[in-house]
Amino acid sequence: MAENKSYFFCGIGGSGMLPLAMIVAARGGSVSGSDRSRDQGRTPGKFAWLESQGIAFYPQDGSGPKAGQILVASAAIEDSVPDIAAANALSLVRMTRADLNAALFNAAASAIGVGGTSGKSTVTGMIGWILESAGRKPTVMNGAVMRNFSGEDRPFASALVGDAATYVSEVDESDGSIALYQPDVAVITNISLDHKSLAELHQLFGDFAAKARVAVVNADDPESAPLLTSDNAVTFGFNEAATVRGSDFEALTDGCRFTVHVEGTAYKVNLRMPGRHNAANALAAIAAAHAAGTTVAQAVEALAGFAGLARRYEVLGQASGVTVIDDFAHNPDKVAATLAAVAELPGRALLFFQPHGYGPLRQMGKELAASFAQGMRPDDKLYVCDPVYFGGTVDRSIGSEALVADIVAGGADAVHLTTRAACGAAMLDEAKPGDRILILGARDDTLTEFGRDLLARL
Repeated sequence: MAENKSYFFCGIGGSGMLPLAMIVAARGGSVSGSDRSRDQGRTPGKFAWLESQGIAFYPQDGSGPKAGQILVASAAIEDSVPDIAAANALSLVRMTRADLNAALFNAAASAIGVGGTSGKSTVTGMIGWILESAGRKPTVMNGAVMRNFSGEDRPFASALVGDAATYVSEVDESDGSIALYQPDVAVITNISLDHKSLAELHQLFGDFAAKARVAVVNADDPESAPLLTSDNAVTFGFNEAATVRGSDFEALTDGCRFTVHVEGTAYKVNLRMPGRHNAANALAAIAAAHAAGTTVAQAVEALAGFAGLARRYEVLGQASGVTVIDDFAHNPDKVAATLAAVAELPGRALLFFQPHGYGPLRQMGKELAASFAQGMRPDDKLYVCDPVYFGGTVDRSIGSEALVADIVAGGADAVHLTTRAACGAAMLDEAKPGDRILILGARDDTLTEFGRDLLARL
Protein backbone atom coordinates (compact mmCIF):
# COMPACT_ATOMS: atom_id res chain seq x y z
CA MET A 1 0.00 0.00 0.00
CA ALA A 2 1.31 3.43 -0.91
CA GLU A 3 -0.15 6.79 -0.02
CA ASN A 4 -1.52 9.13 -2.69
CA LYS A 5 -2.63 6.30 -4.94
CA SER A 6 -6.13 5.96 -6.31
CA TYR A 7 -8.31 3.05 -5.18
CA PHE A 8 -11.67 1.83 -6.45
CA PHE A 9 -13.59 -0.27 -3.89
CA CYS A 10 -16.17 -2.62 -5.41
CA GLY A 11 -18.65 -3.27 -2.58
CA ILE A 12 -17.42 -0.33 -0.50
CA GLY A 13 -20.33 -0.46 1.96
CA GLY A 14 -19.41 -3.90 3.32
CA SER A 15 -18.50 -4.29 6.98
CA GLY A 16 -14.87 -5.01 6.12
CA MET A 17 -14.55 -2.65 3.16
CA LEU A 18 -15.96 0.55 4.66
CA PRO A 19 -13.46 0.92 7.54
CA LEU A 20 -10.55 0.04 5.25
CA ALA A 21 -11.65 2.67 2.74
CA MET A 22 -11.77 5.27 5.51
CA ILE A 23 -8.24 4.38 6.69
CA VAL A 24 -6.86 4.54 3.13
CA ALA A 25 -8.57 7.90 2.50
CA ALA A 26 -7.26 9.33 5.79
CA ARG A 27 -3.72 8.34 4.79
CA GLY A 28 -3.86 10.28 1.56
CA GLY A 29 -5.28 7.77 -0.90
CA SER A 30 -7.96 8.78 -3.39
CA VAL A 31 -11.01 6.56 -2.82
CA SER A 32 -14.04 5.92 -4.98
CA GLY A 33 -16.34 2.95 -5.18
CA SER A 34 -19.61 1.23 -5.92
CA ASP A 35 -22.02 -0.96 -3.99
CA ARG A 36 -24.95 -3.12 -5.01
CA SER A 37 -26.82 -2.14 -1.83
CA ARG A 38 -26.61 1.53 -2.79
CA ASP A 39 -27.96 0.78 -6.24
CA GLN A 40 -30.85 -1.16 -4.64
CA GLY A 41 -31.66 1.73 -2.31
CA ARG A 42 -30.73 -0.08 0.91
CA THR A 43 -29.21 1.84 3.90
CA PRO A 44 -29.12 5.19 2.07
CA GLY A 45 -27.93 6.98 5.22
CA LYS A 46 -24.68 5.06 5.25
CA PHE A 47 -23.85 5.89 1.65
CA ALA A 48 -24.84 9.54 2.08
CA TRP A 49 -22.41 9.78 5.00
CA LEU A 50 -19.62 8.16 2.98
CA GLU A 51 -20.20 10.66 0.18
CA SER A 52 -19.98 13.48 2.74
CA GLN A 53 -16.51 12.16 3.63
CA GLY A 54 -15.31 12.74 0.06
CA ILE A 55 -15.90 9.25 -1.34
CA ALA A 56 -17.02 9.35 -4.98
CA PHE A 57 -19.74 6.81 -5.84
CA TYR A 58 -20.64 5.19 -9.12
CA PRO A 59 -23.40 2.75 -10.08
CA GLN A 60 -22.13 -0.81 -10.22
CA ASP A 61 -22.39 -0.79 -14.01
CA GLY A 62 -18.74 -0.62 -15.05
CA SER A 63 -18.56 3.18 -15.21
CA GLY A 64 -16.53 3.58 -12.02
CA PRO A 65 -13.08 2.01 -12.50
CA LYS A 66 -10.53 4.31 -14.14
CA ALA A 67 -7.12 3.70 -15.69
CA GLY A 68 -4.29 3.66 -13.19
CA GLN A 69 -6.43 2.79 -10.18
CA ILE A 70 -6.03 -0.16 -7.82
CA LEU A 71 -9.18 -2.28 -7.64
CA VAL A 72 -10.14 -3.52 -4.18
CA ALA A 73 -12.71 -6.30 -4.31
CA SER A 74 -13.66 -9.57 -2.68
CA ALA A 75 -11.80 -12.58 -4.01
CA ALA A 76 -15.15 -14.31 -4.47
CA ILE A 77 -16.79 -11.67 -6.67
CA GLU A 78 -17.51 -12.93 -10.19
CA ASP A 79 -15.72 -11.56 -13.26
CA SER A 80 -19.15 -11.02 -14.80
CA VAL A 81 -19.88 -8.13 -12.41
CA PRO A 82 -19.61 -5.03 -14.64
CA ASP A 83 -17.08 -3.23 -12.44
CA ILE A 84 -14.80 -6.27 -12.39
CA ALA A 85 -15.12 -6.71 -16.13
CA ALA A 86 -14.27 -3.02 -16.65
CA ALA A 87 -11.28 -3.24 -14.29
CA ASN A 88 -10.02 -6.33 -16.13
CA ALA A 89 -10.36 -4.54 -19.44
CA LEU A 90 -8.26 -1.70 -18.05
CA SER A 91 -5.70 -4.21 -16.64
CA LEU A 92 -6.04 -2.68 -13.17
CA VAL A 93 -3.99 -4.09 -10.30
CA ARG A 94 -6.42 -6.00 -8.10
CA MET A 95 -6.20 -6.48 -4.33
CA THR A 96 -8.60 -8.18 -1.97
CA ARG A 97 -9.69 -6.37 1.16
CA ALA A 98 -7.40 -8.68 3.13
CA ASP A 99 -4.42 -7.99 0.81
CA LEU A 100 -4.71 -4.26 1.44
CA ASN A 101 -5.44 -4.53 5.16
CA ALA A 102 -2.53 -6.95 5.67
CA ALA A 103 -0.16 -4.54 3.89
CA LEU A 104 -1.12 -1.78 6.33
CA PHE A 105 -1.01 -4.15 9.30
CA ASN A 106 2.38 -5.68 8.46
CA ALA A 107 3.96 -2.23 8.06
CA ALA A 108 3.11 -1.29 11.67
CA ALA A 109 5.73 -1.55 14.40
CA SER A 110 3.11 -2.83 16.84
CA ALA A 111 0.56 -5.00 15.03
CA ILE A 112 -2.14 -6.71 17.08
CA GLY A 113 -4.24 -9.23 15.14
CA VAL A 114 -7.47 -10.61 16.61
CA GLY A 115 -8.62 -13.96 15.25
CA GLY A 116 -11.08 -16.60 16.39
CA THR A 117 -14.53 -17.90 15.61
CA SER A 118 -16.41 -15.53 17.93
CA GLY A 119 -15.74 -12.29 19.75
CA LYS A 120 -13.22 -10.83 17.27
CA SER A 121 -14.97 -7.50 16.77
CA THR A 122 -15.64 -7.00 20.47
CA VAL A 123 -12.06 -7.83 21.48
CA THR A 124 -10.68 -5.62 18.70
CA GLY A 125 -12.84 -2.74 19.91
CA MET A 126 -11.81 -3.31 23.51
CA ILE A 127 -8.09 -3.34 22.67
CA GLY A 128 -8.50 -0.22 20.55
CA TRP A 129 -10.26 1.61 23.38
CA ILE A 130 -7.66 0.52 25.95
CA LEU A 131 -4.78 1.71 23.76
CA GLU A 132 -6.55 4.97 22.88
CA SER A 133 -7.29 5.61 26.57
CA ALA A 134 -3.62 4.96 27.35
CA GLY A 135 -2.55 7.61 24.82
CA ARG A 136 -1.21 5.22 22.18
CA LYS A 137 -3.26 6.63 19.23
CA PRO A 138 -3.85 3.28 17.51
CA THR A 139 -5.30 2.69 14.08
CA VAL A 140 -8.15 0.20 14.49
CA MET A 141 -9.72 -1.82 11.69
CA ASN A 142 -12.95 -3.46 12.86
CA GLY A 143 -15.95 -5.19 11.34
CA ALA A 144 -18.48 -3.38 13.56
CA VAL A 145 -19.19 0.17 14.67
CA MET A 146 -17.31 0.96 17.91
CA ARG A 147 -19.68 3.05 19.99
CA ASN A 148 -16.90 4.80 21.92
CA PHE A 149 -15.62 6.30 18.68
CA SER A 150 -18.96 6.99 16.99
CA GLY A 151 -21.08 10.12 17.13
CA GLU A 152 -23.13 12.39 14.91
CA ASP A 153 -20.03 13.22 12.88
CA ARG A 154 -18.89 9.56 12.73
CA PRO A 155 -21.99 7.33 12.78
CA PHE A 156 -20.17 4.44 11.07
CA ALA A 157 -17.02 4.32 13.21
CA SER A 158 -15.89 0.80 12.41
CA ALA A 159 -12.41 2.27 11.88
CA LEU A 160 -10.29 4.51 14.06
CA VAL A 161 -7.57 6.36 12.20
CA GLY A 162 -4.54 6.88 14.41
CA ASP A 163 -0.81 6.50 14.06
CA ALA A 164 0.57 4.06 11.50
CA ALA A 165 2.89 2.55 14.12
CA THR A 166 0.12 0.82 16.12
CA TYR A 167 -2.41 -1.20 14.14
CA VAL A 168 -5.19 -3.31 15.68
CA SER A 169 -7.26 -5.43 13.34
CA GLU A 170 -9.65 -8.32 13.11
CA VAL A 171 -8.23 -11.09 10.95
CA ASP A 172 -10.45 -13.50 9.08
CA GLU A 173 -10.08 -17.24 8.94
CA SER A 174 -13.16 -17.88 6.79
CA ASP A 175 -11.34 -17.19 3.51
CA GLY A 176 -7.89 -18.23 4.72
CA SER A 177 -6.62 -14.64 4.58
CA ILE A 178 -5.42 -14.86 8.19
CA ALA A 179 -2.27 -16.35 6.62
CA LEU A 180 -1.37 -12.93 5.16
CA TYR A 181 -0.81 -11.28 8.54
CA GLN A 182 2.46 -10.99 10.48
CA PRO A 183 1.36 -10.13 14.03
CA ASP A 184 3.46 -8.90 16.91
CA VAL A 185 0.60 -9.93 19.22
CA ALA A 186 -1.80 -12.62 17.97
CA VAL A 187 -5.11 -13.09 19.78
CA ILE A 188 -7.19 -16.24 19.30
CA THR A 189 -10.53 -15.81 21.04
CA ASN A 190 -11.71 -19.41 20.49
CA ILE A 191 -11.92 -22.09 17.81
CA SER A 192 -15.23 -23.65 16.78
CA LEU A 193 -17.09 -24.73 13.66
CA ASP A 194 -18.07 -21.88 11.36
CA HIS A 195 -16.89 -21.52 7.76
CA LYS A 196 -14.25 -24.28 7.69
CA SER A 197 -13.61 -27.70 9.21
CA LEU A 198 -11.97 -27.87 12.61
CA ALA A 199 -8.85 -29.44 11.07
CA GLU A 200 -8.46 -26.46 8.72
CA LEU A 201 -9.09 -24.02 11.55
CA HIS A 202 -6.47 -25.62 13.80
CA GLN A 203 -3.91 -25.27 11.02
CA LEU A 204 -4.76 -21.65 10.23
CA PHE A 205 -4.84 -20.47 13.84
CA GLY A 206 -1.77 -22.49 14.76
CA ASP A 207 0.25 -20.90 11.96
CA PHE A 208 -1.03 -17.44 12.90
CA ALA A 209 -0.08 -17.87 16.56
CA ALA A 210 3.36 -19.27 15.73
CA LYS A 211 4.35 -16.09 13.84
CA ALA A 212 3.71 -13.77 16.79
CA ARG A 213 6.00 -12.55 19.56
CA VAL A 214 3.08 -13.18 21.94
CA ALA A 215 0.08 -15.43 21.26
CA VAL A 216 -2.94 -14.72 23.48
CA VAL A 217 -4.91 -17.98 23.73
CA ASN A 218 -8.19 -18.99 25.42
CA ALA A 219 -7.49 -21.37 28.32
CA ASP A 220 -11.22 -22.19 28.63
CA ASP A 221 -11.60 -23.39 25.03
CA PRO A 222 -10.98 -27.12 24.46
CA GLU A 223 -10.26 -26.63 20.74
CA SER A 224 -7.51 -24.11 21.56
CA ALA A 225 -5.71 -26.60 23.84
CA PRO A 226 -2.92 -27.45 21.33
CA LEU A 227 -1.83 -23.78 21.37
CA LEU A 228 -1.69 -23.38 25.15
CA THR A 229 1.75 -24.93 25.54
CA SER A 230 3.49 -22.84 22.88
CA ASP A 231 6.56 -20.96 24.11
CA ASN A 232 5.00 -17.63 23.13
CA ALA A 233 1.56 -18.30 24.67
CA VAL A 234 -0.12 -16.03 27.21
CA THR A 235 -3.42 -17.57 28.29
CA PHE A 236 -6.68 -16.00 29.43
CA GLY A 237 -9.91 -17.32 30.89
CA PHE A 238 -11.58 -18.51 34.07
CA ASN A 239 -9.39 -21.61 34.14
CA GLU A 240 -7.21 -21.76 37.27
CA ALA A 241 -4.10 -22.15 35.11
CA ALA A 242 -4.72 -19.03 32.96
CA THR A 243 -2.03 -16.35 32.91
CA VAL A 244 -4.73 -13.65 32.90
CA ARG A 245 -7.38 -15.30 35.06
CA GLY A 246 -10.95 -14.26 35.76
CA SER A 247 -12.98 -15.15 38.84
CA ASP A 248 -16.13 -14.16 40.75
CA PHE A 249 -18.24 -13.41 37.68
CA GLU A 250 -21.53 -11.68 38.49
CA ALA A 251 -24.32 -10.86 36.02
CA LEU A 252 -25.89 -7.40 36.41
CA THR A 253 -28.95 -5.85 34.79
CA ASP A 254 -26.71 -3.33 32.99
CA GLY A 255 -23.60 -5.45 32.37
CA CYS A 256 -21.41 -7.65 34.55
CA ARG A 257 -18.48 -7.57 36.94
CA PHE A 258 -15.67 -9.93 37.81
CA THR A 259 -12.11 -10.05 39.13
CA VAL A 260 -8.97 -10.44 37.00
CA HIS A 261 -5.76 -11.86 38.44
CA VAL A 262 -2.42 -11.09 36.76
CA GLU A 263 1.02 -11.81 38.19
CA GLY A 264 -0.31 -12.11 41.74
CA THR A 265 -2.41 -8.93 41.72
CA ALA A 266 -6.22 -8.83 41.63
CA TYR A 267 -8.23 -6.10 39.90
CA LYS A 268 -12.01 -5.52 39.97
CA VAL A 269 -13.49 -5.20 36.48
CA ASN A 270 -16.83 -3.58 35.66
CA LEU A 271 -18.27 -4.02 32.16
CA ARG A 272 -21.26 -2.31 30.58
CA MET A 273 -21.79 -5.44 28.46
CA PRO A 274 -23.67 -8.54 29.72
CA GLY A 275 -22.63 -12.17 29.62
CA ARG A 276 -19.79 -14.36 30.75
CA HIS A 277 -18.60 -14.46 27.13
CA ASN A 278 -18.00 -10.70 27.26
CA ALA A 279 -16.05 -11.13 30.48
CA ALA A 280 -13.89 -13.62 28.56
CA ASN A 281 -13.55 -11.10 25.73
CA ALA A 282 -12.36 -8.52 28.26
CA LEU A 283 -9.77 -10.96 29.65
CA ALA A 284 -8.45 -11.46 26.10
CA ALA A 285 -8.26 -7.69 25.54
CA ILE A 286 -6.48 -7.13 28.86
CA ALA A 287 -3.93 -9.84 27.99
CA ALA A 288 -3.33 -8.43 24.49
CA ALA A 289 -3.06 -4.80 25.58
CA HIS A 290 -0.69 -5.81 28.39
CA ALA A 291 1.45 -7.73 25.87
CA ALA A 292 1.51 -4.57 23.74
CA GLY A 293 2.84 -2.46 26.60
CA THR A 294 -0.08 -1.09 28.64
CA THR A 295 -0.57 -1.85 32.33
CA VAL A 296 -3.38 -4.04 33.58
CA ALA A 297 -4.63 -1.11 35.67
CA GLN A 298 -4.90 1.04 32.54
CA ALA A 299 -6.80 -1.71 30.75
CA VAL A 300 -9.26 -2.26 33.61
CA GLU A 301 -9.92 1.48 33.94
CA ALA A 302 -10.58 1.82 30.20
CA LEU A 303 -12.91 -1.19 30.07
CA ALA A 304 -15.19 0.38 32.67
CA GLY A 305 -15.97 3.01 30.02
CA PHE A 306 -16.17 0.67 27.03
CA ALA A 307 -19.58 1.22 25.43
CA GLY A 308 -19.55 -1.89 23.24
CA LEU A 309 -20.26 -2.34 19.55
CA ALA A 310 -23.29 -1.79 17.40
CA ARG A 311 -25.29 -5.01 17.03
CA ARG A 312 -23.46 -6.79 19.87
CA TYR A 313 -26.29 -7.23 22.37
CA GLU A 314 -27.16 -3.59 21.74
CA VAL A 315 -30.28 -2.42 23.58
CA LEU A 316 -32.27 -0.39 21.06
CA GLY A 317 -34.83 0.70 23.66
CA GLN A 318 -37.87 -0.25 25.69
CA ALA A 319 -41.57 0.32 25.08
CA SER A 320 -44.69 -1.08 26.75
CA GLY A 321 -42.44 -2.96 29.15
CA VAL A 322 -40.71 -4.84 26.30
CA THR A 323 -36.97 -4.43 25.64
CA VAL A 324 -35.67 -4.70 22.06
CA ILE A 325 -32.08 -5.91 21.61
CA ASP A 326 -30.04 -6.09 18.39
CA ASP A 327 -27.36 -8.79 18.15
CA PHE A 328 -24.95 -10.17 15.54
CA ALA A 329 -25.28 -13.83 16.64
CA HIS A 330 -25.31 -16.01 13.52
CA ASN A 331 -23.12 -19.09 14.09
CA PRO A 332 -23.46 -21.86 16.73
CA ASP A 333 -20.93 -20.36 19.13
CA LYS A 334 -22.31 -16.82 18.96
CA VAL A 335 -25.90 -18.02 19.34
CA ALA A 336 -24.95 -20.10 22.39
CA ALA A 337 -23.16 -17.12 23.97
CA THR A 338 -26.09 -14.76 23.35
CA LEU A 339 -28.63 -17.22 24.74
CA ALA A 340 -26.44 -17.77 27.81
CA ALA A 341 -26.42 -13.99 28.39
CA VAL A 342 -30.21 -13.90 27.96
CA ALA A 343 -30.63 -16.70 30.52
CA GLU A 344 -28.62 -14.84 33.18
CA LEU A 345 -31.57 -12.51 33.79
CA PRO A 346 -35.32 -13.14 34.28
CA GLY A 347 -37.85 -12.48 31.54
CA ARG A 348 -39.02 -14.39 28.48
CA ALA A 349 -37.10 -14.03 25.20
CA LEU A 350 -38.83 -13.67 21.84
CA LEU A 351 -36.06 -14.39 19.35
CA PHE A 352 -35.97 -13.46 15.68
CA PHE A 353 -33.31 -15.10 13.52
CA GLN A 354 -32.43 -14.44 9.89
CA PRO A 355 -29.83 -16.96 8.66
CA HIS A 356 -26.95 -15.18 6.93
CA GLY A 357 -27.04 -17.37 3.83
CA TYR A 358 -28.00 -20.73 2.35
CA GLY A 359 -24.37 -21.91 2.29
CA PRO A 360 -23.91 -21.46 6.07
CA LEU A 361 -27.12 -23.41 6.71
CA ARG A 362 -25.69 -26.36 4.77
CA GLN A 363 -22.32 -26.04 6.56
CA MET A 364 -23.53 -25.71 10.14
CA GLY A 365 -27.32 -26.01 10.23
CA LYS A 366 -27.34 -29.00 12.59
CA GLU A 367 -24.92 -27.31 15.02
CA LEU A 368 -26.89 -24.06 14.82
CA ALA A 369 -30.12 -25.91 15.62
CA ALA A 370 -28.46 -27.57 18.61
CA SER A 371 -27.32 -24.18 19.97
CA PHE A 372 -30.87 -22.84 19.82
CA ALA A 373 -32.47 -25.99 21.23
CA GLN A 374 -30.02 -26.22 24.12
CA GLY A 375 -29.87 -22.49 24.90
CA MET A 376 -33.55 -21.57 24.81
CA ARG A 377 -35.58 -21.79 28.01
CA PRO A 378 -39.05 -23.42 28.09
CA ASP A 379 -40.93 -20.11 27.71
CA ASP A 380 -38.66 -18.65 25.00
CA LYS A 381 -39.97 -18.52 21.43
CA LEU A 382 -38.02 -18.36 18.16
CA TYR A 383 -39.20 -16.94 14.83
CA VAL A 384 -37.07 -17.71 11.76
CA CYS A 385 -37.48 -16.14 8.31
CA ASP A 386 -35.84 -17.20 5.06
CA PRO A 387 -32.05 -16.71 4.73
CA VAL A 388 -30.35 -13.61 3.38
CA TYR A 389 -30.23 -13.75 -0.42
CA PHE A 390 -28.98 -10.84 -2.52
CA GLY A 391 -28.77 -12.76 -5.79
CA GLY A 392 -26.31 -15.18 -7.36
CA THR A 393 -26.13 -18.89 -8.09
CA VAL A 394 -26.01 -20.34 -4.57
CA ASP A 395 -27.79 -23.66 -3.95
CA ARG A 396 -31.04 -22.80 -2.14
CA SER A 397 -32.31 -26.34 -1.63
CA ILE A 398 -31.75 -26.26 2.15
CA GLY A 399 -33.48 -23.34 3.85
CA SER A 400 -34.90 -22.17 7.15
CA GLU A 401 -37.63 -24.80 7.31
CA ALA A 402 -34.99 -27.52 7.83
CA LEU A 403 -33.33 -25.48 10.59
CA VAL A 404 -36.63 -24.96 12.40
CA ALA A 405 -37.54 -28.64 12.10
CA ASP A 406 -34.28 -29.58 13.83
CA ILE A 407 -34.80 -26.97 16.57
CA VAL A 408 -38.33 -28.23 17.26
CA ALA A 409 -37.04 -31.81 17.29
CA GLY A 410 -34.56 -30.65 19.93
CA GLY A 411 -37.38 -29.54 22.18
CA ALA A 412 -37.52 -25.76 21.65
CA ASP A 413 -40.43 -23.59 20.50
CA ALA A 414 -39.63 -22.36 16.98
CA VAL A 415 -41.59 -21.43 13.87
CA HIS A 416 -40.61 -20.68 10.27
CA LEU A 417 -42.38 -17.72 8.64
CA THR A 418 -41.01 -16.93 5.20
CA THR A 419 -40.77 -13.15 5.53
CA ARG A 420 -39.23 -10.87 8.12
CA ALA A 421 -42.46 -8.85 8.22
CA ALA A 422 -44.49 -11.92 9.18
CA CYS A 423 -42.05 -12.74 11.98
CA GLY A 424 -42.22 -9.17 13.25
CA ALA A 425 -46.02 -9.15 13.30
CA ALA A 426 -46.08 -12.47 15.16
CA MET A 427 -43.62 -11.23 17.79
CA LEU A 428 -45.59 -8.02 18.36
CA ASP A 429 -48.77 -10.06 18.82
CA GLU A 430 -47.00 -12.30 21.34
CA ALA A 431 -45.01 -9.67 23.29
CA LYS A 432 -45.98 -8.90 26.89
CA PRO A 433 -44.43 -6.59 29.53
CA GLY A 434 -41.21 -8.08 30.86
CA ASP A 435 -40.31 -9.79 27.56
CA ARG A 436 -37.14 -9.16 25.59
CA ILE A 437 -37.23 -9.19 21.78
CA LEU A 438 -33.86 -10.10 20.24
CA ILE A 439 -32.98 -9.52 16.59
CA LEU A 440 -30.30 -12.04 15.54
CA GLY A 441 -28.42 -12.30 12.25
CA ALA A 442 -25.57 -11.02 10.09
CA ARG A 443 -24.73 -9.78 6.59
CA ASP A 444 -27.77 -7.48 6.41
CA ASP A 445 -27.46 -3.84 7.47
CA THR A 446 -31.26 -3.46 7.59
CA LEU A 447 -31.67 -5.76 10.60
CA THR A 448 -31.14 -2.83 12.96
CA GLU A 449 -33.81 -0.86 11.10
CA PHE A 450 -36.13 -3.84 11.53
CA GLY A 451 -35.49 -3.83 15.29
CA ARG A 452 -36.10 -0.08 15.54
CA ASP A 453 -39.34 -0.46 13.59
CA LEU A 454 -40.55 -3.11 16.04
CA LEU A 455 -39.65 -0.81 18.93
CA ALA A 456 -41.62 2.06 17.36
CA ARG A 457 -44.64 -0.21 16.81
CA LEU A 458 -44.53 -1.37 20.43
